[in-house]
Amino acid sequence: MASSGEERRSGSPGRAGTGTEPAPAADAAQLDTAEDFEVLEEEEEEEEDDLSELPPLENVVRPREDTQPPEQGGGDAPRDPQEWLDVLGNGLLKKKTLVPGQGVDTRPRKGQDVTIRLKATLEDGTVVEEDPALTFTLGDCDVLQALDLCVQLMEMGETALIVSEAKYCYGAQGRSPDIPPNASLTLEVELLAAQDAPDLELLSGKEKIQLANRKRERGNYFYQQADYVLAINSYDIALRIVGSNSKVDFSPDEEAELLDVKVKCLNNLAASQLKLDHYKAALKSCNLVLEHQPGNIKALFRKGKVLAQQGEYREAIPILKAALKLEPSNKTIHAELSKLVKKHADQRNVETEMYRKMLGNPSGTSTPRKCKDKLPWSIPWKWLFGATAIALGGVALSVVIAARN
Repeated sequence: MASSGEERRSGSPGRAGTGTEPAPAADAAQLDTAEDFEVLEEEEEEEEDDLSELPPLENVVRPREDTQPPEQGGGDAPRDPQEWLDVLGNGLLKKKTLVPGQGVDTRPRKGQDVTIRLKATLEDGTVVEEDPALTFTLGDCDVLQALDLCVQLMEMGETALIVSEAKYCYGAQGRSPDIPPNASLTLEVELLAAQDAPDLELLSGKEKIQLANRKRERGNYFYQQADYVLAINSYDIALRIVGSNSKVDFSPDEEAELLDVKVKCLNNLAASQLKLDHYKAALKSCNLVLEHQPGNIKALFRKGKVLAQQGEYREAIPILKAALKLEPSNKTIHAELSKLVKKHADQRNVETEMYRKMLGNPSGTSTPRKCKDKLPWSIPWKWLFGATAIALGGVALSVVIAARN
């Protein structure tokens, strides 16, 4: 289970609640904060797995040996343990061994809890982070992608130097106040320990709640960074933790708290899926919330938004009205409902005009165009109906005359 360093330091790259995160909205009940993103009061696709239909993290390709370190010029160097490895093959993430480890067989596996010593510096040498024992689950996106991708290539006891572009660190937003936007980082990492993650079935109620909340908070961080794919991944992990079987009895309060975590994850999952236009998955997430809590305002609001995004205004409006009935003073729901009512009215007007053009102008104000070889599309329907009736009448009269003769 992630602990120690992850819990210890504000501003650690391994922490979900780091200084990298924008300040959360003031009130969780508000739907007009952070793009109607749910925040704690304190602060599809695959059926059961990653609903994003996208990979949660870039896969590590076989490293390419690069004998030209970033800080040196050309020239061939003999192969040695200190050669730079181009981890992803794109030149944006490189790793070099400073102190060899205990062998390839000692490399940690995804899903294990690893502990590392970390020192992070900017290109000018400014130290922005030091942690003697940062613990996280490898492959769960609990830390910087640069760490998640490179630590799995390290051997036990190895000390490595990692040079990463901003894409795999803090990106375009940086981390206020010490890491500027689009900043590359140099990470000195020593792999101290690796062990299998705890069996979810044996976790106490309190431990399961803490672990699920930690993954959920990491999802919140990714959402606020506008990285919705990784947000979905973190929420999905949290939901798997909450939904896992247990051999331990939970108290009613713990059961209620686990349900609360599940609902929050599903709500935020729907918000992330909506950002990626994954409407089917978002609708499924909203419906799962409403199965547990039919009066959940956030789920009703987001379900209405999903339907509206698909042009289903007739279905969306009653859902938003139900949400507004539960919270009449909510300005966001008012605004969204007013917008949808107008769009629905416009949609109906367009449909009415389309039908009018298809069936002709009942007012008779327009004169049909003359056409030599075929009927114009603008001939009023009643004229066609009358002509058909006359023709049928003529046939009937001919039959009667023939019968008399």
